[in-house]
Amino acid sequence: MTTDEFRKMALEIPESVERSHMNHPDFRVAGKIFASLGVPDESWGMVKLTPEQQRTFIKKAPEVFKPCSGAWGRQGYTNVYLAAAKARIVCAALDAAAKNVCSGEKKSPRSRGRNRQHARRVRSPEK
Repeated sequence: MTTDEFRKMALEIPESVERSHMNHPDFRVAGKIFASLGVPDESWGMVKLTPEQQRTFIKKAPEVFKPCSGAWGRQGYTNVYLAAAKARIVCAALDAAAKNVCSGEKKSPRSRGRNRQHARRVRSPEK
């Protein structure tokens, strides 16, 4: 798989956009990064999976997927070795990553709004 093929698949996800973060292309849904290219080098992509999803993808294709280094990898961030990658499994990983960031986004705006309103109500009046 090439970087252009990875990019095309990422951008086929509804509402996805390409941006840049730390001088690397990334792909976002609802403003949240779900994938990127070029880290640790141009041979790799990255998908933001859950730790359980990461284990599943690594088991299915250990020559393609590996955890990112450090705490990021323990959280599910997963490197994709593009030279060994096949479209079908990368497409599945990109879909899972996009759903992961979308599901978190659906919950957070409402809870953030309630918390802000509640915080305003419980403040003591100014003296």
